[in-house]
Amino acid sequence: MKHNTLEVAQLQPDYLGFIFFEKSKRNYDKAHIEILPEGIKKVGVFVDASIAFVLDNIRQFQFDVIQLHGSETPEYCKRLQTDSKVELWKVFSIKDHFDFSVLEAYEAVIDKFLFDTKGKEKGGNGYTFDWRILQNYPSQKPFMLSGGIGLGEIPAVNELKKTQLPLFGIDVNSKFEDEPGLKNINLLKSLVRDLNR
Repeated sequence: MKHNTLEVAQLQPDYLGFIFFEKSKRNYDKAHIEILPEGIKKVGVFVDASIAFVLDNIRQFQFDVIQLHGSETPEYCKRLQTDSKVELWKVFSIKDHFDFSVLEAYEAVIDKFLFDTKGKEKGGNGYTFDWRILQNYPSQKPFMLSGGIGLGEIPAVNELKKTQLPLFGIDVNSKFEDEPGLKNINLLKSLVRDLNR
């Protein structure tokens, strides 16, 4: 798989993600993860992986954040939190509605929620869910927003940032790629410009 991680890193994103899920077309070649410029945090993305596998990759690649994209339980998260001391993000997929009460069991064992679009794939489906659902978000815990975000969605993201919702950031992927894993630098430059308006 082609990737241009260091070129993307020159844009100084807050985080860069590396996917460790064999069924993903963006599954990362574990041969290496480049040394990133200071200030960029490395995110390891896992889907229902064994705790041993996640811990091994944390040690090997010095991840700052682990993003859990499967059906990991609160007990799983607690064990990982205890054994790793890295920041944990738990992903929940949303389509037409969402029962926010399922978040309660995770409040004490993760650092941020991430809301993605429910689709056939574990991420990378290329379309957004109805963000009005987030008006019912009951927590003060910061969350990330993902799922089909492209340049056309940035005005709506900027509006969300003005609300009382604890939106921490956005996670972008497929709409900023020329092919899986290969980011379009010009589109990313436009993203940085538009987000800072």
